Amino acid sequence: MSKYTLLVNNNHYEVDVEPDTPLLWVLRDHIKLKGTKYGCGIAMCGACTVHIDGEAARSCSLPVSSLARKRITTIEGLSPDGDHPVQQAWVEEDVAQCGYCQGGQIMSAASFLKTNPMPSVDEIRMAMSGNICRCASYNRIEKAVVLAAQKLKQQ
Repeated sequence: MSKYTLLVNNNHYEVDVEPDTPLLWVLRDHIKLKGTKYGCGIAMCGACTVHIDGEAARSCSLPVSSLARKRITTIEGLSPDGDHPVQQAWVEEDVAQCGYCQGGQIMSAASFLKTNPMPSVDEIRMAMSGNICRCASYNRIEKAVVLAAQKLKQQ
């Protein structure tokens, strides 16, 4: 076991874990942030998406030892009040069905919109294609990303 200090949602946490422990399990089991979900364990479904220094990353495949001096943001830290434009758009478009994948979907969309604030529908589809929704709410996800882009433009 080794001790690591992580900056998660602008708070420092010290954890004592094996160096190869995936960030996902550190977040869920040690820091008790449950919004980041386990989906596949091989970085293919997107349920575990967080931001590392502002960029979307799959936490199930990131060893904690690789995260020194990195800024980690989870769905809980995207906005203290849940009022990030992407979160607002998700509510307005009534995206979630079961909700399991939605934290990862929202984190992917927020990161994507930072780099492409005026995306085309094809760009949205491509950017979000790495996130699997077992309920198949893809049409609402697409509409929510369009709406979030409009909201971000108005800020």
